[in-house]
Amino acid sequence: MTNSIEQRKSEHIQISLNEKVTGESISTGLESYVFLHNALPEIAFDEISIETTFLDFTCKAPFLISSMTGGTALAETINRNLAVAAEERGWALALGSTRALLDNDGHASSFLMRQYAPSVPIIANLGAVQLNYGYGGDECREIVEKTEADMLVLHLNSIQEVIQENGDTNFKGLLKKIEQLCRTLEIPVGVKEVGWGIDGHIAEKLVEAGVAFIDVAGAGGTSWSQVEKFRAKDRIRRVAAEAFSDWGIPTTESIRLVRGKIGNRPLIASGGMQTGLDGAKTIALGADFVGFGRAILKEATQSPEAVLEMMQIREMELRMAMFGIGTKTIQELKDTLRLQER
Repeated sequence: MTNSIEQRKSEHIQISLNEKVTGESISTGLESYVFLHNALPEIAFDEISIETTFLDFTCKAPFLISSMTGGTALAETINRNLAVAAEERGWALALGSTRALLDNDGHASSFLMRQYAPSVPIIANLGAVQLNYGYGGDECREIVEKTEADMLVLHLNSIQEVIQENGDTNFKGLLKKIEQLCRTLEIPVGVKEVGWGIDGHIAEKLVEAGVAFIDVAGAGGTSWSQVEKFRAKDRIRRVAAEAFSDWGIPTTESIRLVRGKIGNRPLIASGGMQTGLDGAKTIALGADFVGFGRAILKEATQSPEAVLEMMQIREMELRMAMFGIGTKTIQELKDTLRLQER
């Protein structure tokens, strides 16, 4: 199992970097929204603050490095570059699936990023379905202790598991186990999708179970049915994956559906985020935080400096959008009435 997990993680990185893994005929929905320009903003650009809070943490920007990878030598380089940059810019950092941390001691260091990011929130990550395959409170606590994480997020990836060879497909009774875990762990537990979105009904059930935050991870960015299609040796699964190239809830729709059902619990918008302007739109739609994933993967393979430059660009784009509509704070951006449907 150890070698198969490591090989799978390596293949995921290479496929995400080199193949077309976005869905067909589906988008985030962000192109349907536009800000109404404010020609007289009555603020100074230097007054704009993008500092915000996430649960009990103060962050320099409302941005998150989304869960991507771990468990391989290349993943260690990627995560180290991301962690160094996250610490400098004050972004939250989410780790890739930490199942490999317990199953594969050889690359445990690829998840141990606290030494590079001592002050920013770190979010450990595990597939929710693993709660049906031998993982429980003790294993999750071990993951949290080893990574020194501030939170744990459980990812939902049902379609991916079906296409993946030897995937874990028993999702029966998971809500009750998620509820149990939320009661057991001493840190906040969140739930995220991996690129197909979450609807309001499911979000409502999750918060009733005790989930502290939700990352919608909507459709329009990386499609894991397409990623796994490139890995699939079984022709049946490979061909079937093609039918799901336009599957999922677009990110903007997912934000709207979820925000209406979870009250003031933190909501992360991810899934196809490319620019700080995208981030500004999702915040105006109801998100609190914005997650960037594959959009920064190439830079993460290069150096912390390459990641830092990308981060500064995303922050500049966010500030420019706020200046363009006359908002000085993230709260004002949340409250703006200047986001309109085309």
